[in-house]
Amino acid sequence: MEQQKQIQRRTDETDSYAFFNVLTSARLFDAVEELLPEHRERLFPPTETLSMFLAQVLSADGSCQQAVDAAVIKRIFGGLPRCAASTSAYCQARGRLPTEMISELARQVGSMIGAGAPRWWHSWNRPVRLVDGATATMADTAENQAVYPQPSSQKPGLGFPICRMVTLICLGSGALLAAAIGPCEGKGSDEQTLLRSLLDALEVDDILLGDAFYPTYFLLCELVQRRVDGVFQQYGARKRSTDFKTGERLGARDHLVVLEKPSRRPEWMTPQEYAQAPATLKVREFAAGGKIMVTTFLDAKAAPKKKLKVLHQRRWNVELDLRNIKTTGAGRGVQKRLINDLLRMGLDRMEHQDSPEGPPFRTQTHRLGARVPSLDNVAEVLATSEAEDWR
Repeated sequence: MEQQKQIQRRTDETDSYAFFNVLTSARLFDAVEELLPEHRERLFPPTETLSMFLAQVLSADGSCQQAVDAAVIKRIFGGLPRCAASTSAYCQARGRLPTEMISELARQVGSMIGAGAPRWWHSWNRPVRLVDGATATMADTAENQAVYPQPSSQKPGLGFPICRMVTLICLGSGALLAAAIGPCEGKGSDEQTLLRSLLDALEVDDILLGDAFYPTYFLLCELVQRRVDGVFQQYGARKRSTDFKTGERLGARDHLVVLEKPSRRPEWMTPQEYAQAPATLKVREFAAGGKIMVTTFLDAKAAPKKKLKVLHQRRWNVELDLRNIKTTGAGRGVQKRLINDLLRMGLDRMEHQDSPEGPPFRTQTHRLGARVPSLDNVAEVLATSEAEDWR
């Protein structure tokens, strides 16, 4: 409760100036300067505009008018000339913010937070990464339908455009490490494709936890090549054919099995990449908690299946993490809005991590319990925002 009160108090006191100070702090100044687009000196330069955008997401009002009004008041209190309270200049400045700049800042902030987490926050003294996907609905406009078409299961005129998002989140700190956003229908719209674009965010000795969408032959090969271990729930087709009487027995319903490379090359894979993939791959399958699991941890003594089961159960944290960033959006700024929210959460967490009171998150229970109240408010604001408020 004390942690919740501490974070809620700091959240209530956060405004665009606070975000501006974080963006221009010693830890982020060089990164921000490097990512800034070419620009003229205007009323709302990029760094100030981004700070206002971040504060706008966090505010109870959530409108562009409120963001501009707050900036006008701050200018008056700061002894600066008063500017017009029209939202036109701010909306244009926000539209000029490169999505790539916000995305890269979100990634760098998440990396800094994850690197600053104490080692004892991790499992087995190794960083654990959570992967999962989610969808977000948008206003049913022709522009949104062109970029994010609605699922084919919905009849035209009866559904909404949907985008798909896949994220990598640090289990120990809750920091977002990387995210990919794409359409929910069409080529390259599946979670596997989006995850492949995030693999560079993984580092040697990481542990990746995921559900049954992910443990394909080629992904497991990629993890082994990158010296990253994975623990996943076995996917449907392989789960149905798993036979613990075969392979190298490690224990009760626990064995090593050699998988063969699929004879059919996936559409996303080039012939060269397919040829370079190993012909076989040894993985471990085990049954625990009523589920069939697959992992690259091959040593049963170093990684008992009970220990792996407990570890994989912590994957549930990503469900709460994604619940806090799933939103309903509208207009051309949907992707930018989502990525901005991811950056906002990272900067907010960085500020808490650097606070004189010390890092507020000591355990997983505390970490999640501490940040749900403020982030639920963000989700509510985004879900109820009018399109005109953040076009």
